Amino acid sequence: MNTKLFQTTPGGILLPANTTNEAGGAAYARTDEEALAQFAVTGCFNGTFYVEADQQLASALALAAKCSPEFVAKVAIYSRRQGLMKDMPAFLLATLAQRDSRLCARVFPLIIDNAKMLRNFVQAVRSGVTGRKSFGSSIKRLIRNWLSSKSEAQLFHASIGNKPSLADIIKMVHPKPATAERREFYAYLLGKQWKPDLMPPIVQQFEAFKSGNGDVPDCSFQFLSSLDLKPEQWKQIARNATWQTLRMNLNTFARHGCMEDAALVRTICQRLVDPDEIRKAKAMPYQLMAAYLNVDAALPPGIKMSLAQTMEIACANVPSIDGQVVVGVDVSGSMGSALTGYRKGATSSMRCVDVAALIACALVRKNPTAEVIPFDTSAYIGAGFAAGSIVDSAQRLSKFGGGGTSCELPLMYLNQQNKPVDLMVYVSDNESWFNASGYTGRATGMAHQWRLLQKRCPNAKMVCIDLTPNKTAQVLNERNVANVGGFSDAVFDFIATFASNNQQWADRINVVPLP
Repeated sequence: MNTKLFQTTPGGILLPANTTNEAGGAAYARTDEEALAQFAVTGCFNGTFYVEADQQLASALALAAKCSPEFVAKVAIYSRRQGLMKDMPAFLLATLAQRDSRLCARVFPLIIDNAKMLRNFVQAVRSGVTGRKSFGSSIKRLIRNWLSSKSEAQLFHASIGNKPSLADIIKMVHPKPATAERREFYAYLLGKQWKPDLMPPIVQQFEAFKSGNGDVPDCSFQFLSSLDLKPEQWKQIARNATWQTLRMNLNTFARHGCMEDAALVRTICQRLVDPDEIRKAKAMPYQLMAAYLNVDAALPPGIKMSLAQTMEIACANVPSIDGQVVVGVDVSGSMGSALTGYRKGATSSMRCVDVAALIACALVRKNPTAEVIPFDTSAYIGAGFAAGSIVDSAQRLSKFGGGGTSCELPLMYLNQQNKPVDLMVYVSDNESWFNASGYTGRATGMAHQWRLLQKRCPNAKMVCIDLTPNKTAQVLNERNVANVGGFSDAVFDFIATFASNNQQWADRINVVPLP
């Protein structure tokens, strides 16, 4: 008998790889549902290291068409509410509008939860990419109902942004004002003549301030930044800013003299570390890390220290796992690409490797005996962490590597050293292609090494976190293996859940309730 063809493998049948990944390496094809979910929580319709933006769109369209409308609806809800995504949920809702308008109407309020999401949805529909360009009566009715559910003050605050602007949307759907105040407010947004006495107080305050009268209105500084403001007015804007606005514009406030006020600096530091404000803002961990890394060195040191503390607070829900945890961190060259993809003039400074390192450091913080193994075509054993904050440790870790990708290496090292493992966590883009072990079988090298580890540690589990939109995996889902995508803190919750009950990611999405 040819033992190469009839191999005996520990831990169960080792299925042969059935496709190749974007790097040309052996891989397993995800199911259509799994692939759609992966795209929904990682895709931003920008080019990645291996795939151009238009290819990503074509794949997302094809996957959505292959899945049932009900699953598409559940993925859209999950990617918005747990994945905290903006573009993909609106896009998936737009595909639903063409396939099942009634289902679209049912889930619309769960996905279109602010004006930014409304603009994304409108743009996706009117582009014609998901079907016809015309809205149709059902979509117009949904948008009109959304507008009518908001007060004039809420719509004013939501009127920041364009392509399309809120005024453009009003022109498209022609809502009928129910009151004289709403009629005048629409006229105001559309640049027509309007009656000041029928405007909400915030609009009156804003217009008075623009004319040089009155105090700084309590509105987004985006309304005010084009005006010729005095330092004291900038300080008032900083005091009124939402937590997210404050986090994103620390350097801007510094340029306008806000950080020269010691009392204001203390207020900003207190707000940055306020657990309630952090929770309410729903900031992703990587966004907090971006703020930390991008803060101007000239700012008071307490600002950067507060941002580091903010990360510690935001990662409080990282699970503590019983037993030995090992984290494999992909530090290969492709992981140096922008997390949200490349877009002219708007590419994120956060790289996939930064987020991978951040996830690893957050897990170590709650699991102090955990071992971290950075890898590309080498495993950087003993990379260790010096004492410091999560973001400091992540910054150091992300500097390793830069070569090709061999996802088998951490498992191979653990097997060679006969080390015990209860939970193996991978953070990667899954573009493994380099054969580090010389394995000649038909499975992926990572799948082969996992079977060897299972023979030693039969109760071990593995969670593979994928940070990019793709349709392949290095190991198939099974009882003790799960592939999950995304970069919100929902992945930490999934790790904790899988460690206790083996529920697969697609199963978790499938139980999302539809209204």
